[in-house]
Amino acid sequence: MKNRNRLFVSAVLASMVLMSCGDDDAVVDQPDNGVEVASPVEEANLLLESIRTDGGVPYNAADPALTFKDDENVFIPSVLGLDYRVDRAVVPAGPTVRLPLFQGWETLSNGERREGYYIITESSDRAQAEQLGVIYSPRMAAAATSDGVQNATWTEDGRLIFEGSVDFSPKRSLVAGAEDGLLFGFPPAEVNPGAIADANWSSYVVLPSGVVINAQLMANATGIHDRIPNPAGNSQAQEDDLNNINLDIDGAAVVLQLLDGWHDGRAYYFHIVTDTSARGPAAIELGVLAPKLANLPTFGLFPEGSMLPFSPTANGVVPEANNPLGFQGLNTASLSERQVNDPTNTFPIDPSDTMYAPMWDAHVTEFTVPAEDRVILRSFDQINDLLADGTLIPFRGNANPSPLANSLSKMLTATGAIINCPVISQPLATAIGRVIGQPENNK
Repeated sequence: MKNRNRLFVSAVLASMVLMSCGDDDAVVDQPDNGVEVASPVEEANLLLESIRTDGGVPYNAADPALTFKDDENVFIPSVLGLDYRVDRAVVPAGPTVRLPLFQGWETLSNGERREGYYIITESSDRAQAEQLGVIYSPRMAAAATSDGVQNATWTEDGRLIFEGSVDFSPKRSLVAGAEDGLLFGFPPAEVNPGAIADANWSSYVVLPSGVVINAQLMANATGIHDRIPNPAGNSQAQEDDLNNINLDIDGAAVVLQLLDGWHDGRAYYFHIVTDTSARGPAAIELGVLAPKLANLPTFGLFPEGSMLPFSPTANGVVPEANNPLGFQGLNTASLSERQVNDPTNTFPIDPSDTMYAPMWDAHVTEFTVPAEDRVILRSFDQINDLLADGTLIPFRGNANPSPLANSLSKMLTATGAIINCPVISQPLATAIGRVIGQPENNK
């Protein structure tokens, strides 16, 4: 219980002061900078050893905790468990993933340090990615010298020290927007993200070796990430509860809700949302508001830059339309409590493609036809066809007035909102309903 007790003490002390963005949080056992690491593989070894020290089982490529069937199509080999049950009447949180959890140190604006717990889903170095059991994403390296990243150093005992921090204490709220022509529900009338990063925090983290990893905070003394489901389901009553069983500090593992999506005409494009540069997506998709992500190179462009375009729709098929394929849209997600309904956005490629990156650049569409004539958007080819015939237009709130150099769509514009959406898997329909490994933490 060492780590949980330490975090609990820190949380109790932090609760004794009024917190805004965490500058006055109590900090314990501040570390010293110390370890010098030369290679990406050595860095991976430090991270894996920290998992062992914290009571977890470090990933071993030669003998992984789980092996996956072809129809499960899992992109992150270090996954500890998956729950592919999608019926929320049976499983209130919907499909979930269990991932390794690392302990590191955030740096507060006053220079003090605070324990934080994070996941890693991608690395820009192939050898390091293979060692950690995460996705190899070489395009992340394009961000290394930009203003959208943060740098990290090592403590004497091999823990990462981050330049920034996240406050998980705010309470998420969202007020759906009123009807505006063909729009309803989205854009929201009011949004308050459930977690806010400071100006120094970015989940694109440059390690001392120069490698870029995607490291996303899940918990600290201020609370926990809103994507960690509550044991009782989707109630917000315990969303910042450090005792949530789905946050297992002593077992170095965390459970997160998966979001669905469409790619290449297929559903079950399961991903997580961790943080975003804009308030609206942070509130709608239960992410951290991290403004520094807006400085990553460069929205609206592909294949240049460090990001990928994806396409939400502002006014998609709503549940009341009784469409046999379900529902879709930022409007549907905005109208549901704690986002019971995923927006089921449309994505162009998956992590098997080396052009993949976990930072997604939102290119929002808008239907010009009545609700009963809208369809589920299942691929970028379909979106481009519907843009060409006028069924879709670029969302009127998109930031740039004309398409930039984007090879995936010559007609769709970008909003400027950057969303961190690591892709976990895209199973076939035959795998849906399956429980793989240990999808829940020990109780």
